[in-house]
Amino acid sequence: SFQRHIIGLLVVVGVLSVAIVLPVNFSGNLLENNAYSFGRTTIANLDANNMLLWLHTTFAFLYLLLTVYSMRRHTSKMHYREDDLVGGMNTHTHTHTHTHTHTHTHTPPRSCVSVNRKKTERSMKFFKDLQSKEHIPTMINPKPCGHLCCCIIKGCEQEEAVSYYTKLESKLKEEYRKEKEKVNSKPLGMAFVTFQNEAMTAIILKDYNACNCQGCHCQREPRSSSFSQHLHTYSWTVGYAPDPQNVYWEHLSVGGFPWWLRCFIINCILFLLLFFLTTPAIIISTMDKFNVTKPVEYLNNPIVTQFFPTLLLWAFSALLPTIVYYSAFFEAHWTRSGENRTTMHKCYTFLIFMVLLLPSLGLSSLDVFFRWLFDKCVFLPDNGAFFVNYVIASAFIGNAMDLLRIPGLLMYMTRLCLARSAAERRNVKRHQAYEFQFGAAYAWMMCVFTVVMTYSITCPIIVPFGLMYMLLKHLADRYNMYYAYLPSKLDKKIHSGAVNQVVAAPILCLFWLLFFSTLRTGFSAPTSMFTFIVLIITIIVCLSHVCFGHFKYLSAHNYKVKHTSYYFISQLQGKKHTSYL
Repeated sequence: SFQRHIIGLLVVVGVLSVAIVLPVNFSGNLLENNAYSFGRTTIANLDANNMLLWLHTTFAFLYLLLTVYSMRRHTSKMHYREDDLVGGMNTHTHTHTHTHTHTHTHTPPRSCVSVNRKKTERSMKFFKDLQSKEHIPTMINPKPCGHLCCCIIKGCEQEEAVSYYTKLESKLKEEYRKEKEKVNSKPLGMAFVTFQNEAMTAIILKDYNACNCQGCHCQREPRSSSFSQHLHTYSWTVGYAPDPQNVYWEHLSVGGFPWWLRCFIINCILFLLLFFLTTPAIIISTMDKFNVTKPVEYLNNPIVTQFFPTLLLWAFSALLPTIVYYSAFFEAHWTRSGENRTTMHKCYTFLIFMVLLLPSLGLSSLDVFFRWLFDKCVFLPDNGAFFVNYVIASAFIGNAMDLLRIPGLLMYMTRLCLARSAAERRNVKRHQAYEFQFGAAYAWMMCVFTVVMTYSITCPIIVPFGLMYMLLKHLADRYNMYYAYLPSKLDKKIHSGAVNQVVAAPILCLFWLLFFSTLRTGFSAPTSMFTFIVLIITIIVCLSHVCFGHFKYLSAHNYKVKHTSYYFISQLQGKKHTSYL
């Protein structure tokens, strides 16, 4: 539904841009009088005093309204639904007694120990069945990549398969027992509580979230019981819990100050790394020092020489966000939704700087960008051909790579090579699929959409190619989600974040027009002032809605929430962390 609404939006924007804005740009005569010149299709072909420039600002504001309407229509058809968390509980017992019981019987983190134990059991069963069928014991090399080793050397001796997996299972069971004993000694400070009906859920949620204000002092006063003083219920926070498949159980033990310190260190390293390597341009310039691209220039083929920089941009823009993606993975988020949401926002911000902002300004890194802020502004509004080539490359090469799923293939080959036996290789083949990465997919798609919308006025010919990209992206994602990936249990926050990024695209278009108008006619020109006022009003409305909840009817969000099951995470004494809806 999200992609279909964007496709519909691009159809309308494409018709307006190609049928109205493009002929207006053609009517100018500033650039060379050549019908085949790409510059004649851009806004740079119009004279600074041309009254038709008012049309561009009006259409940019119209595109913003169309975008908000499209996303509001999309979200109004979305019925977000809370899913089941844990099994039912005896409702005849007092609520705080439930919580007390859950507090002392925390759900243990489902660590890799139990997962490996299940895999070991399946492997042992495989070789037992094979031995009972062929009446011959099977010998294996238990080292990683052991089945690829054809020679027997010291330290890589073969072992009998059933005996090896029996000893391994006993070892893992002992580790699991030790981990289970740590649960009561190191509580996580949270409880998963299930309620049977809606009325009880509403009472509990209202009880723990309502504030009683007396003068300048506000505090929560939940209902008390005989356990309240002992459990310190005044420090609890209550909220809807995520789906069990959405939770990283092994990460629940990482919280509070250690989690924030870990997150801060990872993002500092990421910032220092990408501060000087923000765009592929700086990598390409380093390659030029070693004459890597010289053979391409010697070909004297215009098709190759024009698209080769675009292909390099696409290749490195695919490589650099991988670093951003794994930074979110190592942050140890509690839920997959939180990890995907962080990945989406970080990758989107990085891609916008790398693909759109810095190349448009003729810069190569954030280091140069900050130096440029205090130097002479050299804005390049007429380099739309580069971005048209980028959108075309993303449409054909990017979507083709999504269908090929080469990273997944490499991971599958690596797991097959590291398997110790035929049983483990069978387990790898049965569990080769993984969940669809909404965070990275949203970031890539929104980056291309933002590029298209940003240049839809200054270079309107980019819109049909953006529509082509979105159509191919829709078909590729639909195939992958149906046949290649496992279903994902994510909350609505990541989808809401994608809607916000869609709305940010026409706002960037207004920024582009403001920069262009200021450079061509000055800030005091009527078109510049009108664009500036529209942009300021738009930003004020957006900030008022995000920070204070005003202008709800102008919001792009109109979700209808339907609660079918009501489950809570209660943050208990000594633990402070974000609660999840």
